[in-house]
Amino acid sequence: MKLYAISDLHVGHAENMAFVRSLRGEPGDWLILGGDLGERVAELTAVFEAVTQHFAKVFWVPGNHELWSHDGLRGQAKYQALIEVCRAFKVVTPEDPFVEWPGSQGALVIVPMFLLYDYSFRPASVARENAIEWAAEQQSVCSDEAVLRPDPYPSREAWCDARVAATARRLEALPPTARTILVNHFPLRQAHAVLPRIPHFSMWCGTVQTDDWHRRYRAEVVVYGHLHLPRTFVDEGVAFEEVSLGYPRERVHRAPPTMRQIWPRR
Repeated sequence: MKLYAISDLHVGHAENMAFVRSLRGEPGDWLILGGDLGERVAELTAVFEAVTQHFAKVFWVPGNHELWSHDGLRGQAKYQALIEVCRAFKVVTPEDPFVEWPGSQGALVIVPMFLLYDYSFRPASVARENAIEWAAEQQSVCSDEAVLRPDPYPSREAWCDARVAATARRLEALPPTARTILVNHFPLRQAHAVLPRIPHFSMWCGTVQTDDWHRRYRAEVVVYGHLHLPRTFVDEGVAFEEVSLGYPRERVHRAPPTMRQIWPRR
């Protein structure tokens, strides 16, 4: 039995949807979907229809693209609509109880999280009030500014703060001996939000509030996506796995796409 992960499926691209339909595991394997499956409820539904036939348990966390208001839903209302789709397919979400890895007797739990970002992944020399202008100078303003609404929160920062606080409370309630596999669409550490071609885009990549969560919550593995740069960091003894599929044009010079084995560690 194995736990796999992949994110940033962007199934609005036909080539990516075909790849998703090809995903297979051995009987009993589990799959983490790390966000940005698509931009509409129907795209999320299509992914779940494909993968839940071939994996014994599926986990999902939202990316920023899923939260875009293309379905006429905004903010928390869009997120809740996605949660209802997950529940129809028995997909585990950030709103569900944490799931224990079989055979671990509570010692290893899988933690899907929805934390968002708060623009704190920016240079210390850039003030928050100047941050969007700073990014715009390099044509690096994220589309979220136009289509990811935080309703009913007054800002994306406020929504992020609420999600971080609520998730931390749940993690603090875990037994002190429990180890974790932390799953979030965005990187937990600013040091991992490395985008060589568009460095200013890092502002939309996470929050410094989670910089020590891999230590504080005893992570064995941290799974994330968003950057479209699949790679593995081992940081302070913890494996950080960026598991993006990304857009077809980004894979021209890469090895054929595949899922990443997360557990057991190889």
